[in-house]
Amino acid sequence: MHTERKSACLALLIALLVLVPAQVFSAESMSRNAKIIYLHHSTGNGIWNGGVPEWFAAYNEVNGKDYQIAERNYPSGDPYKWKNYPFDYWNIWINHEGFEPYMEEPTLETLTQLYDVIMWKHCYPVSSIQPDTGNPDVTSEEKRIENYKLQYEALKKKMHDFPDKRFIVWTGAALVKARSDEEKGKRASDFFTWVKEEWDEKGDNIYIWDLWSLETEGELFLKPEFATSETNSHPNLKFNRDTAPLIARRIVDVIEGRGDSGSITGK
Repeated sequence: MHTERKSACLALLIALLVLVPAQVFSAESMSRNAKIIYLHHSTGNGIWNGGVPEWFAAYNEVNGKDYQIAERNYPSGDPYKWKNYPFDYWNIWINHEGFEPYMEEPTLETLTQLYDVIMWKHCYPVSSIQPDTGNPDVTSEEKRIENYKLQYEALKKKMHDFPDKRFIVWTGAALVKARSDEEKGKRASDFFTWVKEEWDEKGDNIYIWDLWSLETEGELFLKPEFATSETNSHPNLKFNRDTAPLIARRIVDVIEGRGDSGSITGK
């Protein structure tokens, strides 16, 4: 009797797998007028102002494209607080999913109706990571790797629900040494290495832009020559101008089907 029950359960599972179609992610080039939304706060704004829209205007003219890139503060800070950490994307896009905005912020259902490519990031306090507790909680705002990983896994599953859209996720912005310490720097490096080497999957609709490596060059903190000051973790004007073409190239690689083969820094 027990064997018969197991066989029946196996047959049911196989039937369900046949009925549920596998997600199919296209690697082909998107349309010549693909629409991109660049979600950011202050670090992203600095890089945007370093020349991102101008780069796209020049690229479109030379290559006969009409890629349309727009930017917005996300979350806006009013009334949702000025926080864009893993918890906040999980909170808006998953915990409050649907077509109704949450605290006036558009959900992923809304953003994917408006844009073909969605790029999102975190501000540099994301790198102020505390030690794990051994009790990970997807609903926690505490900056710990154990919580970040749960939130990232849930966000990956959510983004996979939109297979005809493409997502570009920045590795986190780094802190200057004066605003961090060796342990926090190592935890941040470990988490963003995990994002690049384990969380990211080839062949799906999610791609990485590796800001962390550009800012740290293999170290644990934002390099002093890239920082606004030794106590200010915002990248300086020169870094922003040097980096704007890199993020623009990365976006175009993703649009044109080179997301898995192109450089994740844009170099």
